Amino acid sequence: MYLVTVLGNLLIILATISVSHLHMPMYFFLSNLSFVDICFTSTTIPKMLVNIQTRSKVITYKSCVTQMYFFLLFAGLDIILLTIMAYDCFVAICHPLHYMVIMNPRVCVVMVLVSWIVSALHSLLHSVMLLLLSFCTDPEIPHFFCELNQVVHGACSDTSLNDVAMYFSAVLLALGPLTGLLYSYSKIVSSICKISSAQGRFKAFSTCASHLSVVFLFYCTSLGVYLSSAVTQSSHSRTTASVMYSVVTPMLNPFIYSLRNRDIKSTLRIFFCRETIKGSLD
Repeated sequence: MYLVTVLGNLLIILATISVSHLHMPMYFFLSNLSFVDICFTSTTIPKMLVNIQTRSKVITYKSCVTQMYFFLLFAGLDIILLTIMAYDCFVAICHPLHYMVIMNPRVCVVMVLVSWIVSALHSLLHSVMLLLLSFCTDPEIPHFFCELNQVVHGACSDTSLNDVAMYFSAVLLALGPLTGLLYSYSKIVSSICKISSAQGRFKAFSTCASHLSVVFLFYCTSLGVYLSSAVTQSSHSRTTASVMYSVVTPMLNPFIYSLRNRDIKSTLRIFFCRETIKGSLD
């Protein structure tokens, strides 16, 4: 699954970079999302594979803090980039004549840079606050990676400030982008319904269908983690739900975009045909 995730997302990045007609805002954001997904899975899966192979379930304190920092960084980037892509779909469908003016290259780069800065500051805040806590001897984390909530509640000192920071950041980085997503798609659906021809409605819907599928998959699996932890205290249920959004979703993203996006499908087909012909000539 890890190899499929890395190779699938690398193909998306390669396709969007190598083909000139894919040098558009939509595919620029898609390539960034693919890169973030590779990094997101790489923060947890390699360590998990080593643990399975060596039958060891030990991680050093420094490694745990580092893993948690990068996990929060790339998880936050995933959420923000999905929101930016929803806004891109909104502009493309609701303001098509002004699309290239609104979503010019400078704006796209600034949006991605801001998302990196916000996510980096968010993960840095939690990492610094974690370093201020004191832990008992050999604490156990009932998870396959250093998940923030599990690590914080494994401390021996007072964690009330950490809890406040977690709730506050959850509101900003979960409800904020979710509100933006819902607003963008409410406007998109409203605009699609106003289109008179069935062919026009289908074309408009196909523009954002891939992104909508990824958003639905990511948020459903993420909510599953928190709902399962609220309903049951079983660490096994929380771990299973975490695997869904941290492993399965990044793996499925390239397939969703490849199968539902005509440009990506044709680009990959041309790319593989070109490599096959080159290999046969060599």
